[in-house]
Amino acid sequence: MTCRSCGGEDLAPILSLGSMALANSYLRPEQLADPEPTYPLDLVRCRACQLVQITCTVPPEILFRDYLYLSSFSTTMLKHAETLVTRLVAERKLGPGSLAAEVASNDGYLLQYYVKAGVPVLGIEPARNVAALAREKGVRTVDEFFDAELAARLCDEGLAADVIHANNVLAHVADLNGFVEGFRVLLGPEGVVVSESPYLGEFLRHVEFDTIYHEHLCYYSLTALVNLFRRHDLEIEHCERIPIHGGSLRIFARHKAVARPTPDVADLLASEQAWGVDRDEPYRAFAAGVEQVKHDVVTLIRSLRAEGKTVAAYGAAAKGTVLLNACGLGPADLAFVCDKNPLKQGRVMPGVHVPIVAPEQLAASTADYCLILAWNVAEEIKREQAAFAARGGKFIVPIPSVQIA
Repeated sequence: MTCRSCGGEDLAPILSLGSMALANSYLRPEQLADPEPTYPLDLVRCRACQLVQITCTVPPEILFRDYLYLSSFSTTMLKHAETLVTRLVAERKLGPGSLAAEVASNDGYLLQYYVKAGVPVLGIEPARNVAALAREKGVRTVDEFFDAELAARLCDEGLAADVIHANNVLAHVADLNGFVEGFRVLLGPEGVVVSESPYLGEFLRHVEFDTIYHEHLCYYSLTALVNLFRRHDLEIEHCERIPIHGGSLRIFARHKAVARPTPDVADLLASEQAWGVDRDEPYRAFAAGVEQVKHDVVTLIRSLRAEGKTVAAYGAAAKGTVLLNACGLGPADLAFVCDKNPLKQGRVMPGVHVPIVAPEQLAASTADYCLILAWNVAEEIKREQAAFAARGGKFIVPIPSVQIA
């Protein structure tokens, strides 16, 4: 393959997780006898533009048309979205004559706060089942994949966005240049693109290998993002490091003619050069860290099982699928996985087939330990599972290093 961003052919290998089932392809019990497709999961870095990416592209129609991830089931995500919307409404002086759009708008978890503030919205969400949920919230939603062609059609309808949100979606895009060109086309003359992506620096330092899955095609440094956006006459004028999802980067991009970059952009670019964004060494250290975490997780879980302890897990998220499959942990190791999403309950974890149950079953069970697969919201889970802890249950947090809490 060539680089998804610049087309470069010099791709340096970082890590291989072998062949794995799709992270969000949760099977029903009656499907267990059917073959389960798997796809290679190999991570590389483009030495030309520094974009970190996987080599396999699963067609988006397979991944996203019937989607079970709903942002609204996380109180952390809802609060995060509300805070950001409140800030932008005030800073950008948005009102009834404005338009706030979001690409990959999920179930309207973010745009609903613009609706409450009286700002017209447009959601773009290709998962039809999820788009329908957004409309129930009063969020106008187009259930199509976003690209430059769709952006042009929307412009022909007289739409121009004052704000375009793109949270945790750039990682999912195969045609990066068509997608970012869509931003340029849909964005109003004075508008701003506000995009959040898990940050490569934190990904490497915290050994967040469980965020490598087939939906996440790319893993971004600011260096790679600047190269990508400039190719489409968009300039990143401000950036912020934020804690969500284990450490993310929020960027604010505008048309090049009106952008006024702030010092934080140059500062972060210099920081990335200092830690070696364009050198092989940080990526070799990351790969070694992955092997250590895998070893420690398996050793702990299986030693607890050997002592007669029962271990459950919490968070049937994609990162949970990756960690369990990478470690080879299945029903012999874990009694069940809890998740708040009723669409997942009654199904099994992809690849390893551990059953998924409602969160209430953790405190009611005899489990001695709970492996927190959704470690990025570990504190939220601990608060919600206070009854489990009160009866003596203990939590295991696997990333960035294995800890019992």
